[in-house]
Amino acid sequence: MDWFVSKSTLIQSPVVGHAATVGDSLKELTVRSTEKGIIRFIDHFLIMGVSGYCWGANWESDLVVALPALVIYGFSLAAMFAPLHECSHRTAFASKRLNDAIGWLAGLLSFYNITYFRHYHKWHHLYTLDPDRDPEMSDSALRTRGDYLLYISGWPWWQDKLKTHLQVALGKLEQYPFIPVGARAAVVRSTRLQLAVYAIAILISVVAQEPWFILYWLLPLCVGQPILRFILLAEHTGCHGVRNSFSNTRTTLTLWPLQFLMWNMSFHAEHHLYPAIPFYQLPLAHQQLQQYFVHVDLGYLKVNRGIIAGLKSTR
Repeated sequence: MDWFVSKSTLIQSPVVGHAATVGDSLKELTVRSTEKGIIRFIDHFLIMGVSGYCWGANWESDLVVALPALVIYGFSLAAMFAPLHECSHRTAFASKRLNDAIGWLAGLLSFYNITYFRHYHKWHHLYTLDPDRDPEMSDSALRTRGDYLLYISGWPWWQDKLKTHLQVALGKLEQYPFIPVGARAAVVRSTRLQLAVYAIAILISVVAQEPWFILYWLLPLCVGQPILRFILLAEHTGCHGVRNSFSNTRTTLTLWPLQFLMWNMSFHAEHHLYPAIPFYQLPLAHQQLQQYFVHVDLGYLKVNRGIIAGLKSTR
């Protein structure tokens, strides 16, 4: 069984007696459902498809329709990170193969690679907020409001993804200690295949003399990334407590559309505490666990305002 599915961190809590009791009642929430996963993925894909069609059909003639459609399409495209994340835990579907296949597709669309991400994310869960071992710590090291704006723009993310994909594709894995030696060949192979798909898409656009690659993938993803950064920044920024999921992770109560497209990742403290709980059960887990968490905030806007308030104006 995958460590993501079996791992529980309840023993890390200072209220372990209460948490253990709650843990017993949460066991039934760890059952995975292929049906619910497929329905959510199809719904997500439909939102992306309809908004993408509205964007593509109107970008030259009606910006009043095209621009809102571009924002929705761009975010739904960037938010394919959410099913990739769920599939990396193999909790989106009951089938291991389906988790891997859909996760790879979601990564292709969102410019992540699930084979690489699964190992990266494992260390994030094991060493959350550990400055020496949590690989996410370097992704959002903010000191000033300028750092915040740069992070939210998505530019550092694009730089990191391009650099990482190329290095992995070339087999240069020395600076990625979270990838086990036995998994390196699979990670390299998966990344090379993904980059090959992008290359073919670019070639088709060039041969057809149409801006399809830019119009339907690159530009929308550039538009959607700042929204995704705005959301993901709230997960751990301003939290504390290495190896304590009750204090090192934030749950953000948000609007239903965001919650839907992010596959309930807003219930992030619940997810870190019980990675075995599938996305569709996290709201129920929240009802039982919210009283134990240090950080439960109302809205991403409020969280980001708090983050900005704690930053320096200049270096």
